[in-house]
Formats: sequence, C-alpha cells, structure tokens
Amino acid sequence: MREDAAVADERPRTARRLRALGRANSPEPEEELIRGLYREHAGPLTAYVLRLVAGDRQRAEDVVQETLIRAWKNAGRLGGATGSVRPWLVTVARRIVIDNHRSRQARPQEVDPAPLELLPAEDEIDKALWLMTLSDALDDLTPAHREALVETYFKGRTVNEAAEALGVPSGTVRSRVFYALRSMKIALEERGITA
Repeated sequence: MREDAAVADERPRTARRLRALGRANSPEPEEELIRGLYREHAGPLTAYVLRLVAGDRQRAEDVVQETLIRAWKNAGRLGGATGSVRPWLVTVARRIVIDNHRSRQARPQEVDPAPLELLPAEDEIDKALWLMTLSDALDDLTPAHREALVETYFKGRTVNEAAEALGVPSGTVRSRVFYALRSMKIALEERGITA
C-alpha cells in the first residue's frame, strides 16, 4: 500500500454533503459539513502534513485547521465539484506548508532578548553627577583660569589658538592652564573625586 493511499481514500458522503451545502442556505448544514470534513479527513490529512513539516505536530495541526477553514469558506464552490474532496484538501494543505516556509524564509531571524538583559547598561546618572561636579569645580576657579581651560580642554584649541582667542600671550595661557589644572584637582578632591 502506498504512503498516500490513506490520503486518497475518501468516503463519498463528504462530496454529497458539499453538494447539499451548495443548495442549502441555513447555518446548520455548514456546521455539520465542517464536522463531517474534520471527522473524515483530519486524521489522514494530519498524517500527510506531519511528513511535510518534519514531524512538528503543532504546525501540522495548524495547517490542517487552516485547510479545513478554507474548505468551509469555499464550500459553495466545492459543492459543485464531482468526485473526491480530499485531493483538493491535500493540495491546499501542501500550499499552506509551502507558504509558511517561504514566509519564515523572508522574515529576519528572531533574536532572543534574554542575553541583552544581562548586558550592563551605561549609567547616565553617574555621568550627569560627574558633569555637575565638574561644573561646580570650574566655578571655583578664577575667571582667567576657567577661560584658559575652556579654550584648551573643552573647545580643543591649541595653546596658540587659545592665546589668540583670549588676546593674551601663549606663555600666559600655558601658565593659566597649569595653575587651573592644579586648582581643579584640589577642587575635585574636596568633592570626593580622586584620580
């Protein structure tokens, strides 16, 4: 007996039910139809789909359920068909599996966020406190020393560029920077920050 013989074996009553559904308009025949489709085709269809999805039972059941929903939605069209409904169900199930596979291939791979939670995040509070302390220590300097530090360290200018911007000789800028750094060190130590 061939592997798909169970899939090809169908009782003719499903086809009769589908034809009757094509003529009936009440909701009870639809409900009975879907139950009949499930009773007659779910087992063999699940066995067939399990082979397509490498034994993943959950995926196979989802595919069978989607296949039967599509059969229910197309009951009017299937009701006019003569012969077996199972080949149509098998074809639809196979196409659903293919579509699911293609959609997974098109999507980027999902990443588990758990490792990201273990990475330490940069603490912005420490940075803000450091900047507040530094600003407070700069306020303790004389205006001349503060200007020399701002021009050289914070604006990134050379001694000659800072001297030109401040309108003083470059030796004066060097001297002010030296004494400003020494004063800053003392001011930061007083605030509990050591090098």
